[in-house]
Amino acid sequence: MKKRLFIASVLAAFASTAILPNVAFAADKDGPPDKITKWTFQPAFDSSDAGWGRGLIPWVKAVEEATQGTVKIRVEPAGALTSGAEAFGAAAAGMTDGYAGWATVYGGEMPEGMLAYGLAMGADGPEQAWDAMWGDPKYRIGDLVQEAAHERNLHWIGWTDQGPNSMFTNFPINKLEDLKGKKMRAGGPQAIFHAAMGGAPVSMDAGDIYTAIKLGTIDGTYWDTGGIADMHFPEVIKYASMPGWNPAQHQETFVNLDKWNELTDWQRKQIEGIFKKTYFETSKMHMDAVDSSIKALKDAGGEVIVMPEKEVQRMREKAMTDVWPKVAEQSERNAKGVELWKQYFKDHP
Repeated sequence: MKKRLFIASVLAAFASTAILPNVAFAADKDGPPDKITKWTFQPAFDSSDAGWGRGLIPWVKAVEEATQGTVKIRVEPAGALTSGAEAFGAAAAGMTDGYAGWATVYGGEMPEGMLAYGLAMGADGPEQAWDAMWGDPKYRIGDLVQEAAHERNLHWIGWTDQGPNSMFTNFPINKLEDLKGKKMRAGGPQAIFHAAMGGAPVSMDAGDIYTAIKLGTIDGTYWDTGGIADMHFPEVIKYASMPGWNPAQHQETFVNLDKWNELTDWQRKQIEGIFKKTYFETSKMHMDAVDSSIKALKDAGGEVIVMPEKEVQRMREKAMTDVWPKVAEQSERNAKGVELWKQYFKDHP
């Protein structure tokens, strides 16, 4: 009798362990789980930045809607939990659950972030950027960034094109030689570009730019076009140069990989399903802001200079020969990504 009871209990235990994974799979496949997951994100910026209301927050709302409220995300501004410069590393370490910013603080902690941010004189808009990064299987440059993110215990899950990052100055720019010797606030990839064009890049906190331009300490700044009105730059600059040194500046969103893997298959599928949709929706929001900012500049008496196509091509060629190699030398994946971008432009002249 004891032997029969033992065998019966073993069989019952086996049956329960065999069934539970199938039950879990069915729940993952068919719909939302009962458990609510709560995440806390801190980006590299605060709520005044264009990336907050026109990038991260719309993505957060889309995630909560797509997961039917089973994933809820609280967003804290830079400095609330850690500094903006430390936010990427904090998310990787699990101190926070997610991060949003540019090129992982301009590539310092993950060089491949430069590929996600956008190359100098690279993609001319969201359609072209998406095509090379995720759309066309011949390129899929985004996979290189994702591999690097996973190595750092992060998962890349959000993206937005913030429009052109351009030069806003008190001197006209009609050709690349006009940048020679000019002192411009420029960080990371902007500094690489400005130096390649013969300029003198200046490192400076964002909050000091307005006063520095007004006092003549610097001749201008590199900034995302849609954000210049928020920074009140039209009050102190005279010119905007288009199409910009980076016609499609991007901002990325990452989630801690451990927290990502704790989600059910259904939740991950729902969040992955809004990646492309939110990319184009938020990119449009940024482009609308670009139009508003340009209007604000013109209303303040400023001028928008659109460089002739011949000069744009000259600047692109110099960027490809003098700037892109500096991105490529930062990692093997960057080198591969740059080559894929070169091939993309050969295929799409």
